[in-house]
Amino acid sequence: MSFSSPLFLLALLVVPVALALALVIDRRRARYPLMFTNIDLLAGLVQQRRSLRRWVPLALLLLALACAATALGRPKARLSVPQNNSTVIFLVDVSGSMKANDVEPTRLDAAVTAMRTFLDKLPSQFKVGLVAFSSEPEVLSPPTRDRQFIRDELSFLTPEAGTALGDGLQTAVRLAVSSLAKDGVQRQPGQQYLPAAIVLESDGAQNRGILQPLQAAQLAKADGIRVYGVALGTQNGVVSTGFGLYINSIPVPPDPATVRQIAATTGGKAYTARTSSKLVDIYKSLGSSIGQKTEFREISSWFAAAAAVLLLGAVGAGLILGGRLP
Repeated sequence: MSFSSPLFLLALLVVPVALALALVIDRRRARYPLMFTNIDLLAGLVQQRRSLRRWVPLALLLLALACAATALGRPKARLSVPQNNSTVIFLVDVSGSMKANDVEPTRLDAAVTAMRTFLDKLPSQFKVGLVAFSSEPEVLSPPTRDRQFIRDELSFLTPEAGTALGDGLQTAVRLAVSSLAKDGVQRQPGQQYLPAAIVLESDGAQNRGILQPLQAAQLAKADGIRVYGVALGTQNGVVSTGFGLYINSIPVPPDPATVRQIAATTGGKAYTARTSSKLVDIYKSLGSSIGQKTEFREISSWFAAAAAVLLLGAVGAGLILGGRLP
C-alpha cells in the first residue's frame, strides 16, 4: 500500500495524544476520595471500575481516529479488477485419445463438464470462443456472449483422430486477436498483454499438423495472448480398438511438459488434471480469475467509511457499557 499525500499521516499523532489524555483524566477521577460504610459495595465498585469493558468506547474512538487520519493520506492499494472487452478462447483437444476413460466417464466428457463450470464462473460481459483440434483445427464458434450457443457447441464435440496442437493454438491466437480488433482493441506500445486468454485442454503429444506447439506459443507471446493449459489424463490411460479377441489397447499418456512450456512462454499457468473432480476445480478457479488485471486504486473511501462505523460504535458502546470518552 502507498499514499498520495503521506504528510497528512502526521494526523495519526492525534491517536497517542488522545490516549494519553484519556489516561490522565482517568487518574484524576480516581483521586477523589469517597466515604463508604459498606465495604462489600466498595469492593464491587472497584472491581467494576477496573473492568476492561469501560475501555471499549475509547478503543473504538482511537481506531476511528486512526482510520480517519489514514484516509487523509489518500492510500492506494494493488487490487484485482475485471478487464473490459475481455475474450476467452476454449482450445479443446478432440483427438482419438480423448476416448480414454482413465478420467471418468471419458476424458472428453470430463472436459466438457469442466468447461461448462468455467462458463458459470466467468463474468457475463466476457466473450467466449471455441476452437477444437484433432488432425487439424476447426473454429466452432467465434467469440460471443451467447453462453447457451457455446454450451450447445460443446455438446457436439466427439473424439476424432490425431493431435495438431501447434496449428490449433495458432488458430486460437488469430481468432482472439481478430475478435478484439473488431471491437477496436489493439495492443498499445508498452502493453504486455491484450485482454484475452486461451484456455487449452490437451491430453497428448503432438503427432499431426505443421506448426510445432512451442512455435505457436511464441506467436501467442508476440501478440500478447496468455495461455492457461490443462494436461488431462493419467500415465496409465489407454484407448481400446477392435472387438472380441482382437482388442488392441493403445497407451495414451498426457504431455504435461509441453503444456507447461506453452504456458510459461506466454505468461499463463499450467495445470495437471488426473481426475474429473480435479479438472472441474481447475476450470472453476480459472473462470473466477481470468480476465482480471491488477492495478493501483485509491481506497480512501474504505478508511473513511471504517472511521464512521467505528465512531458510531464508540458512541453506542459508551451508552450501553457506561464507558466514558475523553
